[in-house]
Amino acid sequence: MRTAQELFSLVGKTALVTGASRGLGLQMALALGEQGARLVISSRKQSDLDEAVAFLVEHKIDAFAVAADLSRDEAVGQLVEAAMDHLGHIDILINNAGASWGAPAEDYPVEAWDKVMNLNIRSIFLVSQAVGKRSMIPRKSGRIINIASIAGLAGNPPGPMKTIAYNTSKAAVINFTRTLAGEWGVYGINVNAIAPGFFPSKMTKGLLEKIGVEELSREAPLGRIGDDEDLKGVTVLFASDAGKHITGQTLAVDGGVSAV
Repeated sequence: MRTAQELFSLVGKTALVTGASRGLGLQMALALGEQGARLVISSRKQSDLDEAVAFLVEHKIDAFAVAADLSRDEAVGQLVEAAMDHLGHIDILINNAGASWGAPAEDYPVEAWDKVMNLNIRSIFLVSQAVGKRSMIPRKSGRIINIASIAGLAGNPPGPMKTIAYNTSKAAVINFTRTLAGEWGVYGINVNAIAPGFFPSKMTKGLLEKIGVEELSREAPLGRIGDDEDLKGVTVLFASDAGKHITGQTLAVDGGVSAV
């Protein structure tokens, strides 16, 4: 019987993390690396990735970067091929790349709808499919972690949040996670989702400025928004053997906002 410490170890494991040049993606990549995983991280801009790799290397983490715009279908295969070339195989996939767009539903541009949907759910399907077929299914092992949002669990209250495409896409991520877990369990692949609440990030910067951190904190039973450590634990749980009997689940990390 392994100890709890051994179950949470990722020594010898490999991981591909999309949308990992900053914010929540970088936090999760750091968590995997701190537990011993070798990493390939991806985002659109090489300059941002170079900074992220330097940060990870400072923390004694084996990290390599591949720039890829996952809103383009052809970039998916190129990313997965490059990750496989570097890592040999992929044990862990974190689908974090995403986008948002704010506008009232009645005036929401269809091109904005398509942009959000293509990146937030279509790319997750395509990356998961490619990694599954090329690595996880043949090896009958894998962990896929999809980043949803508490916005996928409910609508928006009256106020400045006008994010119908984002909320819809994140709800799709949650059911995609359930469905893929049901299909791929036979291959020994665990598929789970994390639904963050409010965290400081490039995506939430505008809302944090409009609403204010204090106001958002008051809405949470724990009286705070997320910080640069709050996704680490659940990421390692879902990625490691500590979570080997968990699949098809979505865990909200939101200070209790979605519970009340």
